[in-house]
This record gives sequence, C-alpha cells and structure tokens, in this order.
Amino acid sequence: MPILSSGIRAVVVAVIGILVTSAASAQFAPSPGRSAPTAPRATAAPSSRPAACHNGASFDRFLADLKQQAVAAGASQQAVAEASPYLTYDQGIVNRDRGQRVFGQIFTEFAGRMAATYRMQNGQQHIRTYAAAFARAEKEYGVPPAVIAAFWGLESDFGANMGNLPVLPSLVSLAYDCRRSERFQNETIAALKIVTRGDLSPEEMIGSWAGELGQTQFLPTHYFTYAVDYDGDGRRNLLRSAPDVIGSTANYIATGLKWRRGEPWLEEVRAPQNFPWDQADLTIQMPRAKLAQLGVTYPDGRALPNDELPASLLLPMGRMGPAFLAYANFAAYTEWNNSLIYSTTAAYLATRIAGAPPMRRPTGAVAQLPFSEIKELQQLLVRAGFDVGKVDGVLGQQSRTAVKAMQVKFGLPADSWPTAELLAKMRGGARAQAASPPATAAR
Repeated sequence: MPILSSGIRAVVVAVIGILVTSAASAQFAPSPGRSAPTAPRATAAPSSRPAACHNGASFDRFLADLKQQAVAAGASQQAVAEASPYLTYDQGIVNRDRGQRVFGQIFTEFAGRMAATYRMQNGQQHIRTYAAAFARAEKEYGVPPAVIAAFWGLESDFGANMGNLPVLPSLVSLAYDCRRSERFQNETIAALKIVTRGDLSPEEMIGSWAGELGQTQFLPTHYFTYAVDYDGDGRRNLLRSAPDVIGSTANYIATGLKWRRGEPWLEEVRAPQNFPWDQADLTIQMPRAKLAQLGVTYPDGRALPNDELPASLLLPMGRMGPAFLAYANFAAYTEWNNSLIYSTTAAYLATRIAGAPPMRRPTGAVAQLPFSEIKELQQLLVRAGFDVGKVDGVLGQQSRTAVKAMQVKFGLPADSWPTAELLAKMRGGARAQAASPPATAAR
C-alpha cells in the first residue's frame, strides 16, 4: 500500500521506483483459520543513548507510555498483553529504514517489468475467479475491478509476496526512533486496535519490514479504518481472505483516496512535436477539446472526444517517451504512492487489465541522466533559488517543476525531463556566476 497515502507510510519511494517483487504468483488460494503462532524474531537491543525526541526516556519507559496511549485510544488491556512479547525494539529495522536506497529506473523499464503480460493476465483471472466480490465492490464503491486488481498485483502478486516478518517489532521500533516517531506511534496503536477488534492476532501480523500488512499492503491505520468483512466470517482478514482484500481495497480507494465513480483515470495518447510542452504537467488541466485543438490524439490517430472533461498531459519520460492523459482519478494513484513511476505504472496496468492495448514504445532511446548528475542538477537548481526538497538524486515533483522553469529560461523544450543539455547550461551559468567579480558599491 501507499507510502505517503493520507500522509502516512513507512518508506518514501520517490519518482523512480519501489522495491516490489516481480516473481509471478500462483493462483491465490485462501487458507482457512488462523495461522500457526510465530515466535517473535530475535531483536537487537536499543542504543544505550535514549531517543532525544522522547525527553531522554528509555525504550521501556517509552513503551509503557505508548501502551497507556493505546488503551486510552480504544485498545483492550488483553490485546496489549497478547502483543507485548512482540513489542520489542529492533535496531536492525531502524537501520534499514534509515539506509533505504532508491533505484533509478526509466518508466518504460519499470512498467515493462511490473506491468508485464503475466501480471495483466493474472489480474484478469482474479477478476473472473472472484467475480461476485468485484461486482459488489464496484456497486458499493464505484471502483472498477481492474483498478483494484492492478494494486493487488503490484503490491503482493495477489498474496504471494506479502513479507515474512512480524510487523509489531517494526512498528514499535520505528515509533521509538525519532525520524517519524509520531507517525509510527499511531501505527502501533492502530495495530493493537486491530487485535482488539479480533481481525488478526499478534502472531498473525506478518508482513513487510516497514509494518505493512496484507495483500494490498495496508499500514495498520488504513487497515483499521478501511478494512471490511466481505466474506461474512466476522473478521477483516486481509492476509487470507480474497473477498476482504477486494472490498477493503475498494473502500480505501473510494473513501480514502476520493475515487470518482464512472470517470477514467489514464489513457495513452500521442502529442505532436509542436505541442507547447510547458503545458504538459500534472498541475495543468485542460478540457479534452482544447487538447485536441493542440494536436493530441489517441495513439492510432483517432481524435479525442470534443468535450470539457479535464485532463493533464503526463510525460513520465519527457516529450520523447510515452504520453498519457491523466484524469482526476489519477490523483488516487499519486496519493497511494507518490512515486510518479509507480503511480503511472499502476494506472497503466489497470488500463491493460481493463483491455487497453500495450503502450507504444519510444521510437528511439530516451537518455536518462545518471544518479550523480541528477543530484548535481538538483544542487544547481537549489543554487538558482529553487526548492527541490531533498537533494537525493531522485527526480521528484519539486525537482521536475524546477527543471521545467529552467528549461523555459534557457529556451529548451519545457517537458520537465532533465537532459545533458540542460545540465551543461546550468554548469555554464554556475561557472560564469562564480567567475564574476563581486559588485562594488557606487561611489
């Protein structure tokens, strides 16, 4: 599930990637009953230096306070007691969180792997297998089956890859760490409320190292808020019940991400070379009739509808790569995961599951700056007065906006895609600025 959806996630995966396993999964078969108890993993002792953000409190003191907060928020004393053996600090989780690496991939490579034909076919097969649950979810929440199936396939390959670590130690360790303490305190409390409600036992809470649970990788706050019992067994089990997964994912997309019933989310298009590229941006919407006037067509040359439905021209690889119309519902994808590459891939996979043809491949290679040069470009953009967020070699939305502004300044096609030409011009400008003598006051 999304790392920054509703402001809460465990791992920030920016523009270019997410560590999603790509192994093909077998047809998911739910297994009845609760899983066998799993012993808590061995944990590393907390650092001898207490976390500064907790007024110097030791982990034990912090945990005692957190348990009291959980009970005050609605967790039962029994649930807290059952979970206590798992509420242990693991320095390895904290180290892993701080040492995350983001792997750069160009959109067509990432989408080619993650939206592969087998995953599209698996999604279609799951829609057939669980037709009743998908039909119910679409009727109740307005979310098309293909949209649900695409997230289901990307997040866990339909339940085949949900993670294999107890999540409670991860949650409480990240709660004690100061990087995002409040966020993970809330997640830990939500996990205890899930136990209180009877959906999962502490030993069943097996998932990702970052604390996500289930086949669409919900963090506990989302699990507690949006999970629904679609199979009628009295529990909301997103690890074992396919109907619960379908209904809960639809509920989150519709209620949490504000999906607009009956509206599209993404369509591939073709833009002419004389398109005003500075207008190609998710922050700019135009009626389809206006986009058609500017020469945008479907890939096969068919005209766009002559209507007022607003859309943005999305160029995940600049003007030389694929082009899409992103509609209002595309915001649900960027809210699910703020990586443009992931969100575009998820939306594209949903269109494929729904029957759209494969996207056109670029006619030639699209050059991508290496990590070190993107980071250098960000540094030059900061020097030029732009806020690019973290200078990390990752082309996030703030960096793309700054790139577009500098492309306009230098008279380059303003498609937000960083190029060697732009970098060279910015290097030249920085050298010229450094060589200029300081201005002297007029006498």
